[in-house]
Amino acid sequence: MNRTAVAVIKRYLLLLAGLAVMAFGVAFSIKASLGTSPISSVPYVVSLFSPLTVGTATIIMHCVFILLQILILRRKYHLIQLMQLPVAFFFGYLTDFGVWAVQSIDCHTYWQQWLICLIGILLVAAGVSLEVKAGVVVLAGEGVVLAICKVLPIKFGYMKVLFDVTLVVIACILSLVFTGHLQGVREGTVAAAIMVGLIAKQLGKILSRWKLEEI
Repeated sequence: MNRTAVAVIKRYLLLLAGLAVMAFGVAFSIKASLGTSPISSVPYVVSLFSPLTVGTATIIMHCVFILLQILILRRKYHLIQLMQLPVAFFFGYLTDFGVWAVQSIDCHTYWQQWLICLIGILLVAAGVSLEVKAGVVVLAGEGVVLAICKVLPIKFGYMKVLFDVTLVVIACILSLVFTGHLQGVREGTVAAAIMVGLIAKQLGKILSRWKLEEI
């Protein structure tokens, strides 16, 4: 097996590791009950009033994101981006596994909730860093943001914030309409929105020193 093939395999293994870490981060944030990260807010709320699990709702949401990318980019859409589909299934099933795995963790007091929430934020940030380091394919959520930035004169950072805010607003509306009160969006959501990117950026600087050939 040549070096190129080995490097590609390492990249995909790194991507899978990042998705696994990220999925457990989502599971910890759900366990904390202080609000999930913006990207997971809609699937979590949907799981509260439907027979869908968080993971299944996540898969469906990512499929919608993939369809949106195709509609936005049309002929400019690269078929390699369809790799987001198996990634979505893998991430969704891992999220459900993570939720099951952490269900026995005791989390009764507010400080315990925050501890679990911060663990979740750290894991999500670490997963994002590994995903970026792998450089293979982005999750469908980021894919939609990138697609919009290709057709509109707006920077990725600004569009990502707008996209996350939109997801949180949708989650709030769904929660109020179908459950009668606000769920899935709390102070932990705000903390995740602020901290995940900052932590991921710092972890990315550390990972940038590593070469895949050395991993």
